[in-house]
Amino acid sequence: MTVTPQEFAPLQRPQDRRPAPPKPRGWVSAHLLEALRGPARTLPAAPAAEDDPLDGEDAALALYVCYELHYRGFAGVDEEWEWEPSLLAFRRHLEQAFLGRVQDLTGQRVEADDVPERLQALLASSDGPSLSTYMAEHASLEQMREFVVHRSAYQLKEADPHSWALPRLAGAAKAALVEIQADEYGQGVQKDMHAELFALSMREMGLDDTYGAYLDLIPGPTLATVNLASFLGLHRRWRGALVGHLAVFEMTSVEPMGRYSVALRRHGFGPWARLFYDTHVVADAHHQTVAARKLAGGLARDEPELGADIMFGARAICAVEERFTRHLLDSWFVGGTSLRTALP
Repeated sequence: MTVTPQEFAPLQRPQDRRPAPPKPRGWVSAHLLEALRGPARTLPAAPAAEDDPLDGEDAALALYVCYELHYRGFAGVDEEWEWEPSLLAFRRHLEQAFLGRVQDLTGQRVEADDVPERLQALLASSDGPSLSTYMAEHASLEQMREFVVHRSAYQLKEADPHSWALPRLAGAAKAALVEIQADEYGQGVQKDMHAELFALSMREMGLDDTYGAYLDLIPGPTLATVNLASFLGLHRRWRGALVGHLAVFEMTSVEPMGRYSVALRRHGFGPWARLFYDTHVVADAHHQTVAARKLAGGLARDEPELGADIMFGARAICAVEERFTRHLLDSWFVGGTSLRTALP
């Protein structure tokens, strides 16, 4: 049976529905969330975060909440908080700690030429565990549903962080990004948008596809993967790194997406549940070349000084995603849940 995105209609949702604020996970996130309950005003001095911004819970959630004000926001939170200077200063302290940890993982900044070839070499040298292989061959249904909940933090706003690069690029790189993003957004057709396809998969698996529904269950290592994209997207200074991030995202998609579809088929799920993954297998077969050659390569040719930043973004997504993978596999190896609490 051949199924195309045009054969289903997206679920109709209230257009202005915003998720509820999450529950705090420590002093820092509690300080922020308490302030957001009231009107936008000067944010009082905050306690220093005590946990790791990549592996911990408190700092990761606080930074995620700060960034989410630039996406959908939260129900009951004053819209003026988005650009409140004291909140931006609070976010800046969290970002500095986050960036420092990412730089610890990626190593020394290195000037780069021949960016497409360097990207290929970076991915060829990766020796971390393969989450998609585990999912295709071994994952239980419970683990498959957990995996989808983890990914919902990004996939329900798929492509949005990278779209912030559009006004910051020009020439060949901008044209390449427009080509990729147009596919991600379904060429302007709502039911074909990749975020809508992911929501369809969630519904087919008996999960709540409401934006932000599982935020309280999603742990820090997963939030860190989304925080990385948001951090790079919101800072023009890091536009080169955002391009490197997207290039790796597209270059490493085809085989894993195919394996996730296999995992769903192994558990008896039909074509609707697999449509998101099967669509990416087709789309990203082309995107991986566009992202490496035209997007990353084009930017490096037009702005050679950004070559090192492009490679930093590429190494950063590899490092943060590897920590995410290890969190899931380590949790499952000991028979536990990879979420903060198990799904019902």
